Amino acid sequence: MKVIRVEHVTKCNYESEVQLAHHLAYLRPLDNAFQEVMQTSLLISPTPDAHYENLDSFGNKRDFFSFQAAHEYLTVSACCQVMTHELSKDALEAVHLTWEEVRDALGYASGKKYLPASEFIFPSTYTPYVAKIKSYALESFTSGRNITKAAIELSQRIYKDFIYSPKSTEVSTPVWEAFEQRQGVCQDFSHIMIVALRSLGLSARYMSGYLLTKQAVGQKKLRGSDASHAWVALYCPGIPGEWLELDPTNNMIADASHVRLSVGRDFGDVSPLRGVIRGGGEHELEVAVTAEEFEAQDAFKG
Repeated sequence: MKVIRVEHVTKCNYESEVQLAHHLAYLRPLDNAFQEVMQTSLLISPTPDAHYENLDSFGNKRDFFSFQAAHEYLTVSACCQVMTHELSKDALEAVHLTWEEVRDALGYASGKKYLPASEFIFPSTYTPYVAKIKSYALESFTSGRNITKAAIELSQRIYKDFIYSPKSTEVSTPVWEAFEQRQGVCQDFSHIMIVALRSLGLSARYMSGYLLTKQAVGQKKLRGSDASHAWVALYCPGIPGEWLELDPTNNMIADASHVRLSVGRDFGDVSPLRGVIRGGGEHELEVAVTAEEFEAQDAFKG
């Protein structure tokens, strides 16, 4: 168990005044089987003319805010504290389902009970069907294999076969291009794994959040030096919460160091901050993320 505080600050300075703006933020963390939200806040400067919160269709907390008055900058500061837990080895080993059994349970049949997880089977904007990625997935998902073992192996293979290279892709890079060049960032690794799982008829979700990192011995952690992160959740009955979270970028099962912000079909559903503006010209964007661990008794101090 960990208590983690995250500060995510986005600053945008415009070349000229923005006359009108509408923004959507996914910057408030989730409550789920592995995370409890202790505190959350969102500060916006200048003060928006309208601001309200609600839940999207996937249960994510989101903020809409807009400006009708001219402004030359925008600063959005999101802070949260969460208590995180990790999946126990016993809980993982208690799952004895084959991947075909899970696939068949998700499939449509007349009169069959609807499973909400089934909406994450289908292709989406950033995760279309790619035949070569399905073939890649089948190397791990052999006939009759345990679903957790197959999924963990697939995650390990992506970690080993692909190079983490921050400048090799952009947000708009197609998943098949990242797959062909065998390099990318956490978004690419996650999208590739999601395509692989969905191509087999399994449900997979895109997880947006943060990863608590530790500095090397003797080095001081710099504020703002962390970053947003992404990983994958596979529908897996028997797992607490029924979703097995895997991080192919770091070759691991998501643990207490992972902070969950939101879930979606792909990055497009849960981009931390986006918007539409009128005016502004060129603009400079700065993003700083700081994730720090606290002792539980000190979590609400200072």
